[in-house]
Amino acid sequence: MKHWALIVAALYFAILVILTFPVILLAFMPGVKLRQAAEAYSWWPYWLWLAVMVISQFTLLTVPVRVASRRPVTRGSVWRTVLATSLMAGGLAIGALLSLGEFVYADQFFNYAWQEWSILILALLTWCVWSLIFIRMSGNTPPADLVTRQCRWLFKGSILELLIAVPAHIVARWRDYCCAGIWTFIGLTTGISVMLFAFGPAVLFLFMERWKRLHPAEQTGS
Repeated sequence: MKHWALIVAALYFAILVILTFPVILLAFMPGVKLRQAAEAYSWWPYWLWLAVMVISQFTLLTVPVRVASRRPVTRGSVWRTVLATSLMAGGLAIGALLSLGEFVYADQFFNYAWQEWSILILALLTWCVWSLIFIRMSGNTPPADLVTRQCRWLFKGSILELLIAVPAHIVARWRDYCCAGIWTFIGLTTGISVMLFAFGPAVLFLFMERWKRLHPAEQTGS
């Protein structure tokens, strides 16, 4: 079962590499050439962000793997899943706030220190609040159902975040200041990434169902 989780995490990594900076840059910034878009791969924060996303995805898959393998789900596994899911919720909050900030302040966004601190504090508060919500939810919810509910909330949150980021990005692209849409672009990338993140367990279960159909004798023997 761990192999299936690794496959899902690898697919998630591949999709992010293909669909984030290079493709979105080319799609939303027509003046950017392919070589310029590929330069994003030489930026170390980009790879750090990818590492955080993939590790979080693998952490989210821990509980489904244990449930499918009929192994006991430890409290530590649930806590790691809760923290990873709450981190994604905090990322959605950052993406929405960045999009709204550029929509309101245009090229004056981040000219004041309080704006940066406000977004960071609100994102941390979002992480903490959702951590508390999911921890309380885990007390009376079976582990598999807990992951399903978390993913459902993340999927809804990503749609809401994209409903903010996409119109804000369209408005930003019509403005004539330099680098218009950079913060709304980050909002778009965040929303798409978290939406794909929420599909991870569902993809894992599809893989496992396919494996069971192809190996019915092994299931009977176990």
